[in-house]
Amino acid sequence: MSNASHVIRRSAATIAALALSTACSQLGQLGSVLGTGTQPQSGQVSGTVQGVDTRNQQLVLQATNGQQVALLFDQQTQVTYQNRNFAVTNLERGDRVTARIQQTQNGGYYTDLVQVDESVSGTGTAYPASGSTSSGTVQSLQGTVRQVDRQNGLFTIDIGNYNTLTVALPYNPSQADLNRFQSLRPGDAVRFYGVFLNNSRVELRRFH
Repeated sequence: MSNASHVIRRSAATIAALALSTACSQLGQLGSVLGTGTQPQSGQVSGTVQGVDTRNQQLVLQATNGQQVALLFDQQTQVTYQNRNFAVTNLERGDRVTARIQQTQNGGYYTDLVQVDESVSGTGTAYPASGSTSSGTVQSLQGTVRQVDRQNGLFTIDIGNYNTLTVALPYNPSQADLNRFQSLRPGDAVRFYGVFLNNSRVELRRFH
């Protein structure tokens, strides 16, 4: 019985050591992605935008080594492009960016500054010359829903004459607007107030 207990204890110790080694290796890999070595408390990460989840306020990047990184953002987060400031909702899938990050208390990562290194549109059409969404004129708009992207807080509408608009939810939509967005289906007629970010993209202010 004593020999069996001794073997069991040795096996448990070996498994624990292997688990600790694996965890340390994973932490080191994450630190490497974020450019902070073995202490990923702060630093920066470069990559390609995969999506902006406005509901959960997360920016998802594919880092240069292929690993996906989710970064939290809030109203204090700045997006800069060609020395102008923009909203996080201006970011498009495929934009190449460098984000300044810091580790949160729960082990996640938060970004307060995102530098757009290269716009996927090439001409930078997602970043209007005004450099601000809040100064735009609120307009009443309507159309027919074509697509709904719930993960990224976007929906596309047909406004007639073969023209479409992509509508993005704001940072903190009201519960009523969020419920309305969640209930949208292709083919629905929708009316809302919004501000144009560019010729084909609008930020929602509220549904009618």
